[in-house]
Amino acid sequence: MQIHHLNCGCMCPIGGALFDGFSRGPAAHLVCHCLLVETNQGLVLIDTGFGLRDINLPYSRLSPFFIHFNRIQFDQKYTALAQIEQLGFSPQDVRHIVLTHLDFDHAGGLEDFPEATVHVMQTEIETAQDRHGFIARGRYRPEQWDEVKHWKHYSKGGEPWFGFEAVRDLAGLPPEILLIPLAGHTRGHAGIAIETPEGWLLHAGDAYFYRHEMGSAKPHCTPGLRAYQWMMEVDRKARLLNQDRLRALSRDRSQDVRLFCSHDAMEFKAFADQSSGFQN
Repeated sequence: MQIHHLNCGCMCPIGGALFDGFSRGPAAHLVCHCLLVETNQGLVLIDTGFGLRDINLPYSRLSPFFIHFNRIQFDQKYTALAQIEQLGFSPQDVRHIVLTHLDFDHAGGLEDFPEATVHVMQTEIETAQDRHGFIARGRYRPEQWDEVKHWKHYSKGGEPWFGFEAVRDLAGLPPEILLIPLAGHTRGHAGIAIETPEGWLLHAGDAYFYRHEMGSAKPHCTPGLRAYQWMMEVDRKARLLNQDRLRALSRDRSQDVRLFCSHDAMEFKAFADQSSGFQN
């Protein structure tokens, strides 16, 4: 198994370090941290970021509010499709896509891989189809996934994984890949855990947004990202509970599990720099 860390989106909201904690100018720099996993069952993509159609026709695909609020940078080089082709693969090689959730900045590339089976929590697809309210209509964009032909939906529950519920036996996927329900940011939000020779990786999606929220005795978040989490949450109690559980995991089991979120640029760079992939 080999794992590639991909940045499949660039967002530069006004606020600089008040968002990302490091930018010196007025614009922050946020990423869309995705994974490409080479397995015996073909390529598995964990989240997709923005897709080629989002880049070419943004206003027919995305909410103008989020386009301007997040200052999305529409550049083809950030698409998973472009990066996968640069690695020498074709879109048809992507056999499975596993989603943390269906927000516009996580599911935009689904239709770039028409033969892939898309794996997502049942609660997430049901909520995305309802789209009640201004935020829900902006975050869930059916234009991004109305041509998906192959879906696999999963219910909450399953065997324990470091104290979390885990959905195992994902259809067609190797047993090293698990769904970890982490509701709060959305109702069907999940993390994706991958077992590697060096231990577990946990893609926590948007369960948290800032690197210093984890692994620290004194966790903190920037004001901009703290406000964004509040704006986008659907269940505050569940979100904070799962953050606390992830924080404990990051402190107490750091030798066993390395976790990361979707949008922290410094966190992405650290993982991308550590290795171009794990193999077993």
